[in-house]
Amino acid sequence: MSPENLARACADAMWESDRASRALGMKIESVGPGAAKLTMTVTPEMANGHGICHGGYIFTLADSAFAFACNTYGKVTVAQSNAITYLRPGEVGETLSAEAREVALSGRSGLYDVRVTGEDGTVVAEFRGQSRATGRDILG
Repeated sequence: MSPENLARACADAMWESDRASRALGMKIESVGPGAAKLTMTVTPEMANGHGICHGGYIFTLADSAFAFACNTYGKVTVAQSNAITYLRPGEVGETLSAEAREVALSGRSGLYDVRVTGEDGTVVAEFRGQSRATGRDILG
């Protein structure tokens, strides 16, 4: 199986069980070895007390993109740690994009950056995640 086909198969297997991402209306726009792009439209239910997207939803979108990117090699991989910096608010009705890319991979540990952008391409947040692969296979 090619690396691209493996990445897609892993994403499809994960997506089937990922009730959280699906419930929030996320969509996988693309996936490849060490990379993924997800989108999510900010609904009124995602607004905080200031009428902007609650940071937890932005974090969740970034975390989901991170998860799909680091699980493209066939091994169940989980977050070891992560951090986010918010740069501007997400607006109700806006579709946010989270693009994850692998920065480094060594043994069972990986480092991934995720950029969350608004519809106009401006950066909403920057997320960095560290991953740790388990010994389990995603596809069986």
